[in-house]
Amino acid sequence: IEPFEKFDVADYLDSPEIVAVYLSESFAEANSALIAEALRTAARANGMAEVASRAGLARESLYKALRPGSQPRLETILKVIGALGFKLVVQPVPDGDKLKEENDHVDSVSSD
Repeated sequence: IEPFEKFDVADYLDSPEIVAVYLSESFAEANSALIAEALRTAARANGMAEVASRAGLARESLYKALRPGSQPRLETILKVIGALGFKLVVQPVPDGDKLKEENDHVDSVSSD
């Protein structure tokens, strides 16, 4: 039996459009650990040293800021996004999603 090759998402982040979708989906989950992981993966796909340099950070600082379990500061997130060639955009949530989120919040508060 031949062993499977290790799957690395970074290998597939080979265009700005794909990276944008990947990061957007990660941010849509509103999970800081997932966002840090997605930023780390996108930075690896583009070269950590290059992204760190463009972000005005030391490479070691970038690794530390985006390591598993980290809680990167908004300033760092924005620097990395900019270094990757993107900007953060806010858009309205469709009414159906908004209602679901409100109901989920009510359910989680009432079940505590």
